[in-house]
Amino acid sequence: MPNKLSLAVLILLLAASVFSRAQSLQTLVHQPPDGSGISFLLTDGTVITQGNAESDWAILTPDNKGSYVNGTWKQAASLPSGYVPYAFSSAVLADGRLVIIGGEYNNGGFSLTNKGAIYDPKKDTWTALGHPKGWGYIGDSPSAVLPDGRFMVGRKLDHRVSALDPKTLQWTELNDTGKSDFNAEEGWTLMPDGSVLTFDVKNAPHSERYISSEQKWVSAGSTIVDLHSPYQGSCIRYGGGCYHPPGEVGPGVLRPDGTVFATGSGSNGGGGVGHTAIYHPSTGKWTVGPDFPNGDNAGDSFAVLLPNGNVLVLGFQALYDFDGTKFTVDPVVGVAPILVLPTGQVLAEGNSVAVYNPIGKYQQSWAPVITAFPKTVTRGSTYKISGQQFNGLSQAAAFGDEFQTATNYPLVRITNKASHHVFYAKTHDHSTMGVATGTATVFTNFDVPAGMETGASTLEVVANGIPSKRVSVTVN
Repeated sequence: MPNKLSLAVLILLLAASVFSRAQSLQTLVHQPPDGSGISFLLTDGTVITQGNAESDWAILTPDNKGSYVNGTWKQAASLPSGYVPYAFSSAVLADGRLVIIGGEYNNGGFSLTNKGAIYDPKKDTWTALGHPKGWGYIGDSPSAVLPDGRFMVGRKLDHRVSALDPKTLQWTELNDTGKSDFNAEEGWTLMPDGSVLTFDVKNAPHSERYISSEQKWVSAGSTIVDLHSPYQGSCIRYGGGCYHPPGEVGPGVLRPDGTVFATGSGSNGGGGVGHTAIYHPSTGKWTVGPDFPNGDNAGDSFAVLLPNGNVLVLGFQALYDFDGTKFTVDPVVGVAPILVLPTGQVLAEGNSVAVYNPIGKYQQSWAPVITAFPKTVTRGSTYKISGQQFNGLSQAAAFGDEFQTATNYPLVRITNKASHHVFYAKTHDHSTMGVATGTATVFTNFDVPAGMETGASTLEVVANGIPSKRVSVTVN
């Protein structure tokens, strides 16, 4: 009996240990006022989310312990009249503003709208944004912020590419020499060398990179396996005529080892298993990755890079973790991973908004490094902080084409040593929006919150949920 009891206790302890290490989901205590569509991490640590009415937005602020689970929501400004988009191009800019443009749907109708808007968190205002000259339609187009801070968008219906200057809010048409097929349904992955990688949909299994400094596309070779599933329906009518979709692919995510994990939609006409492929920039070659378990696929779906280096990707049947070699089925179900929070958790959306708690830990070499900082700061003032890898090693979020929620920008977190209360200082005007910047010195500017507590504190820079080592500061 004692031996059986000891064995039973041991089994229970082991089970508890395994359970404590398992991924988990926590529903937010307070839900957004009008549900949640797509969300973005702002540079003051808050999260802004599109409401179900699609013109309305709300902002989630973590509590004074830094918890998003216990955070609170407030209504934000609504979009300009007439712009009610779904499935658009988007990015948080280096100055801290949020830009969105286009939309597969506008006001509930399939329109491939060319409307746009830019959100200023400081003023809580949306301002209408013009479109590139001659772009009568944009829709759900691929986009990325280049290392120099320009917001680049690929027009859905053809090869055209344009870049927005955040300072002037003017668009400049870029050359699209060498593009293999049109931009429709493709996703863009920002690479450490500043190029943009895409795996084609219409011309699958071909892939290519955009070299912005040369304004041209170059071949990145064959993905070997077909990552796209062809569209099975008829053309879709819109104001400009008839759109023939080329199909879908899954998200592509740059991992800490420098490879890109590219996921596929359903193979064999859409009904087969989703394939995956891995791009190796060091050789410019692709290798075949594992197929999705259970015949699943990730066509037009979400993925994020977890702090532990794994890719969390949403299939049609389950969530999956890719560790660089193999897939495992995640125990959490029923949610889409939207973006990585500065806590290292993942904002997830399903029937309600929740926080996904991953397991594992990042390698210290992946973390931001602070090399120069003010040891004394004053509330309401702005300061410069310098170091390395402030933007993380990846955009850390991807979708097939639209719903870009990249978080490759630095946040500054200040914690009061006496109260342990957490404050985020709004960052802006980062020196780069590149990824995996290595040993290069980079910087950002941060605004010390006017209402934060004074006294001895710690400060850390966070990128993609990975914090730097803390430094001591005094807040006056």
